[in-house]
Formats: sequence, structure tokens, C-alpha cells
Amino acid sequence: MKKLITSLAIITICTISGSSIADQNVKKQTDYMPSLITATPLEGRQLAMKIVRKTIGSIQSNGEIKQRVRKIYSEDPIMLMRAVELVNMEFRIIAEANEYWRK
Repeated sequence: MKKLITSLAIITICTISGSSIADQNVKKQTDYMPSLITATPLEGRQLAMKIVRKTIGSIQSNGEIKQRVRKIYSEDPIMLMRAVELVNMEFRIIAEANEYWRK
């Protein structure tokens, strides 16, 4: 429970400290997701991972903080499972957009 509370506190701090920077970065970013349509499920999965990475990078653009947090969650199986959940949520949206790869 203590690890979960610590993890949530770290995520909250990262989100708050990076939110104003994220707003500024939105204007500078290129369109890394011109479409949710992909040729294969593997491409869809890769796009889902990219969306999650870009989202986290937009929220927390401070590289030093990202490195500190990465050390924490890289050894915490619960945090890693939460990251997988985020990718799975994005993948589901992409799979639906692709009509589950045209059945």
C-alpha cells in the first residue's frame, strides 16, 4: 500500500509540474498520429505504445524528473502493470478504429 501511495504521489507531482509545459509543447509538436488506421495489429500496438509515451512526455517534459521516476517504476511490478493497462486502453481504441483489422 505504501508503494502505491508513493507511486501516486510521484505521478501527481510529475503531472502538476509538467502541465504548463505540456500546454506550451502542444503548439510545437508535429502530428505523430495522423490516423488510427494501421495495416496490422502489430502496427496498432506500436502506435498505442507511442501514444502513451508521447502523452507522458507531454505531461512531464523534464528529462531529469523522468529519469528519476523511471528508476522507481522500472523495479515496481505494479507500476509496470499500470503502464501496460494504459497501452491496452489505447490499443483497444485503435483496434476498434480498424474494425479489428477488417475481420
